[in-house]
Amino acid sequence: MSRLAKKPIPIPAKTEVTISGNTVTVKGPKGELSRDFDMKIVGIEKTDEGLKLDLKKKDVFGNSLIGTYASHLYNMIDGVNTGYEKKLILEGVGYRMNLAGEKLDMALGFSHPVSIKIPKGITVIVEKNNMTIQGIDKELVGSFAAGMRALKKPEPYKGKGMRYHDEVILRKQGKKAA
Repeated sequence: MSRLAKKPIPIPAKTEVTISGNTVTVKGPKGELSRDFDMKIVGIEKTDEGLKLDLKKKDVFGNSLIGTYASHLYNMIDGVNTGYEKKLILEGVGYRMNLAGEKLDMALGFSHPVSIKIPKGITVIVEKNNMTIQGIDKELVGSFAAGMRALKKPEPYKGKGMRYHDEVILRKQGKKAA
């Protein structure tokens, strides 16, 4: 069984957790998140200590699922209290991005401009060639940031492309003159 799921998940003071049926809703200072869980396999109950998870079906699938559920609950509680943030840097001559309302317009060296619609629940801040993606849902912030990076991955020779701010690009040596 997961170590995360053995301990009760603490609920901070300004956070409110509601369990109704298979849906767990977490409200906090930054917003509200809700997620459906399969309560037939893993039970979630609210106590004075916090959220407790108990395994109802003791098999391999249940053991793997209880840790996943605990991580989801931790991320939901952390998201509505502090939020999540990813920073991306666009490097390269002629590469640029600009925010136009609910769309992100980018020139990435293709024959056409790339326009991406920003999903609901995410805030994007663009300063020169630095993009900051913020939101309360860790999964949504991470997948949007990964999708942006996938549009123009950094190449190993000059480092051009989109990379995370803390990502290190291993550079390869180019051709040598004979």
